[in-house]
Amino acid sequence: MENKTITMAASKRIALIAHDNMKSELMAWCTIHRTRLVEHSLYATGTTGHMLEKHLQHPVEKMISGPLGGDQQIGAMLAQQQLDMVIFFWDPFEPMPHDPDVKALLRVAAAWNTPVACNRTSADFMISSPLFNSEVKYDIPDYDKYIESRFADGSANN
Repeated sequence: MENKTITMAASKRIALIAHDNMKSELMAWCTIHRTRLVEHSLYATGTTGHMLEKHLQHPVEKMISGPLGGDQQIGAMLAQQQLDMVIFFWDPFEPMPHDPDVKALLRVAAAWNTPVACNRTSADFMISSPLFNSEVKYDIPDYDKYIESRFADGSANN
């Protein structure tokens, strides 16, 4: 598939997600970085979003709970370029009943070239980057061109 270059705005749309065992770590990380985070639009899956909103005293757009489809909602927003980055503190030692949803979310993020931090150290690198508060040009799949080429002769080629 061909790519196209788009521009990520200086004001980011950030998804914040944490598994149950990692929620306290995400809250602590967000407290440290509150000043930088509240300059951007924040999104989160259900319980995490409610905790963050109360903890940060700042609005958070909340999806439904991850196991009920919130991870998939975030993935859909990534595919539609409605989010710019994901900070997802997941627990690598605890099997989750919705592991396929988590894997799908990470796959969509990779497919759409979305920055993802899966732990505190990578989140620190992301938020301390000079790109965090800057416009950034980056490549994403050119889906329109892909569809156009598949149906150029009136039929799809498998």
